[in-house]
Amino acid sequence: MVSLEDSHSTSSRFPTTRPFYSPSSSPSPKTHRSMGRSMRTIRSNLYHTRSFPGDHLSENLTDSAVDFRLDQLAAAQPSHHSPYSDNNNDDDYFLDLSQTFSDYSACSSDISGELQRLATIPNPENESDLYPEQPESEPEPEPCLGFLQRESFSTEIIESISPEDLQPTVKICIDALRSSSTAVKRSAAAKLRLLAKNRSDNRVLIAESGAVPALIPLLRCADPWAQEHAVTALLNLSLHEANRGLITNAGAIKSLIYVLKTGTETSKQNAACALLSLSLLEENKVTIGACGAIPPLVGLLIHGSCRGKKDALTTLYKLCSVRVNKERAVRAGAVGPLVGMVVAGEEGGNNGVGEKAMVVLSSLAGVEEGKAAIVEEGGIAALVEAVEDGSSKGKEFAVLTLLMLCGESVRNRGLLVREGGIPPLVALSQTGTAKAKHKAETLLRYLREPRQEASTSSP
Repeated sequence: MVSLEDSHSTSSRFPTTRPFYSPSSSPSPKTHRSMGRSMRTIRSNLYHTRSFPGDHLSENLTDSAVDFRLDQLAAAQPSHHSPYSDNNNDDDYFLDLSQTFSDYSACSSDISGELQRLATIPNPENESDLYPEQPESEPEPEPCLGFLQRESFSTEIIESISPEDLQPTVKICIDALRSSSTAVKRSAAAKLRLLAKNRSDNRVLIAESGAVPALIPLLRCADPWAQEHAVTALLNLSLHEANRGLITNAGAIKSLIYVLKTGTETSKQNAACALLSLSLLEENKVTIGACGAIPPLVGLLIHGSCRGKKDALTTLYKLCSVRVNKERAVRAGAVGPLVGMVVAGEEGGNNGVGEKAMVVLSSLAGVEEGKAAIVEEGGIAALVEAVEDGSSKGKEFAVLTLLMLCGESVRNRGLLVREGGIPPLVALSQTGTAKAKHKAETLLRYLREPRQEASTSSP
């Protein structure tokens, strides 16, 4: 598991100026890169010694091989469209790229596997295996008898019982959620969580039996295990599409955000996934953002486990399909950590998180505040590194984001050239995937625009 703090210890390249980001003694907002890491860095140093008046492009940008390729592109049919009109379905293109998130392959019930302890018959000789991440204080013993007293059930048994036969059991659990005993409510929520884990018909039965309004108060319970069982039960129930409206109408959103702020690591992860599930209802995206979900999601992005970071990234991506949430994410300080994840991804240490971070950065580059923040946080340098050294998919994400940043900004094009971006773009235009080639060629054409023509597109 790699955290952003880990990335700080191995590289000084990433800025730390945003509200949710770890404080740094360096006031500079730009990414600091270790010299000599790649040929791009060496080329960048060469460019810095050249004449570069204002923020405009220099003519002699690189060696003859690169110039030859640029001349080829300049001789091609010129584009008379905006940077994004070369593909009238850029939104579709971006959505296609973003399939790396695999929304529900990454957000199935009990995403982190924490229910395995409930789905397995316990070993009497080692009962601590049931709760490997228990809080310091053990839950009080359940004072009830019978069904609720059982700590776990065989998954095979649960899978073999019909919903009709489970109905009395579900009713017992829902009645127990209204008990005055925290231990009874905790146990009841745990059983509903398990029953809703895999079977869609069970999710329908549990929701129709009235479990949702009985579970929601437990989201604010002081007992961490009761809160965790409740939030995960609601996550599992939300995986059935018809239950999402029911959960929303019962007032769950604000309580899920409370869990996202105050819960255990597992509770926060599952609260993020539950909000992701509810955000599949288009009308919920603005509501979830307006209720304050984005700042704690950014907090999970920074301080969470690897699993938590991925959950936060996926939820932020889904919420930020709405413009107002992009603006909220920028104000909450999401850009700095995202750039840091891209940097960590280039260094090979974050298990695919870097590519997901680039997708979210591309989304935030859709608003002017996002573009400015990405540049301020050193994002152009990080993205150029990804074009040069990233995976095939990562290069697609990176060049798309650079095109969004530089297509209408002469200043940002100058920064791209200063970072040594042209040779990697030329290489990508020759050897990348079809989509990456197309985007690289488009960006290179903008870099070759006559200075006076380019200056009319951006101050």
